[in-house]
Amino acid sequence: MAKVAFVFPGQGAQYVGMGLDLYNAHETVRSVFEQARQILGIDVAALCFESPRETLDLTVNTQIAVLTLDIAIYRLFRQTIAISPSVLAGHSLGEYAALYAAGAIRMGDLLPLVYARSLYHQRAVSMGTGAMAAIIGLSGETVEDLCRTVRSETETVGLAIRNAPDQVVISGHATGVAKVMAAVEKMRASKAMKLPISVPCHCDLLEPAARWLQADLEKISFADFRTPVIPNCDPDVFYTSENAGELLVRQVTAPVKWQETIEKMGRLGIDMVVEIGPRRTLTGLIKRIDRKMQLLNVEDLASLEKTASFFEREGSLY
Repeated sequence: MAKVAFVFPGQGAQYVGMGLDLYNAHETVRSVFEQARQILGIDVAALCFESPRETLDLTVNTQIAVLTLDIAIYRLFRQTIAISPSVLAGHSLGEYAALYAAGAIRMGDLLPLVYARSLYHQRAVSMGTGAMAAIIGLSGETVEDLCRTVRSETETVGLAIRNAPDQVVISGHATGVAKVMAAVEKMRASKAMKLPISVPCHCDLLEPAARWLQADLEKISFADFRTPVIPNCDPDVFYTSENAGELLVRQVTAPVKWQETIEKMGRLGIDMVVEIGPRRTLTGLIKRIDRKMQLLNVEDLASLEKTASFFEREGSLY
């Protein structure tokens, strides 16, 4: 039997109107947004469908909006298609959706935890102080060398995400990120692009946020995982109910090892990856990491129909 993995996107995948056609067409999706409104007292649907781009891009809004949509699409997908994954993963914030899909945490604990996480992120770094940028066309080692030349006691910048062999993300003080971007632009066959994220994730500037989140995590009991989840910060292990809190604290400041996550899926014999959530960013990254994997996604009505049709034809193989 072929093996399937589900993956969930995080910050950076957001756009105004994401999930609107699914919301209008399916009560399952609307019920998740209503559950989020009841738990948080926030109209997450309005954030996703009606807010200005600048509002949605604030991390306090982005995190809860993307997570709610990830979960809503996941619930609809499982209701529509009777396929069980062999393993789960999520990109940074998306890892929380993977924990939910694994049955390890309830919505009533998950949504307040992630909303607090977003507030801690924003509180730890003053608006405009930090930034993140994607670097395309250079290896992680080369980019880290560039960051090392810029870093000082007063200016932090470093590798935050290993997305693919030729794509990484840097994070830190906005001034340091700008200097690295300028150096990259001078190099041939490479480019740098600032990301629509209001805080510098996965860097030392968020150490206060990690401490605050740890205090919240100590109050949460994780259930046993029905499906293995690969942690971003340490793909050599799997999440358990015992190590979940520690891994989520580490995730705040540690680099996201997405390339290593997908490489581990390959070693586990995964043949198919389904991306569940807005855009197809992770699908594009996986193509750069392992071209042998089949890739599908669910983000809107058209992609839901396409993926459902595939599993209706080929479901006996999975």
